[in-house]
Amino acid sequence: MSNLSPTRISAALSAEQRTRLMTLAHEVNFAAGTRLFNEGGHADRFWIVRSGAVALDLHVPGRQAAVVQTLGPDELVGWSWLFRPYVWHLGAEARTLLRTHEFDATAVRTMMDADPVFGSAIGHWVGEVLARRLTSARVRLLDLYAPYGSGSTL
Repeated sequence: MSNLSPTRISAALSAEQRTRLMTLAHEVNFAAGTRLFNEGGHADRFWIVRSGAVALDLHVPGRQAAVVQTLGPDELVGWSWLFRPYVWHLGAEARTLLRTHEFDATAVRTMMDADPVFGSAIGHWVGEVLARRLTSARVRLLDLYAPYGSGSTL
């Protein structure tokens, strides 16, 4: 994925908006193999990767969880915090030592509500991430489980 991807914070938000968001961040590190969250859990925070890799996975009944995407630096981990009922739709696990900026979802939503321009920018960013993650999950699951794969070159 190019550094110009609209899902990366550096491309999605202006410098001023990134600075405002970062006032709510604190650094959190995860050892390789650590679960950040599981499907169905309460989505009360999110992360932006500083370094390392995190795998997003999806529970598949009767099988091992399917990794649908691996994320790296400057990427958003978690979008469920923005949409009621604030429940994770995927799971996430650190693949390597993972260094992140962690954000409290309630504080970010409050900041979004207080400034509609900022809120709109965050909403568009998370929406773009969500759309791409759903496409990625669909293609990956078809590649894993459909008789002829997805047929996609993504």
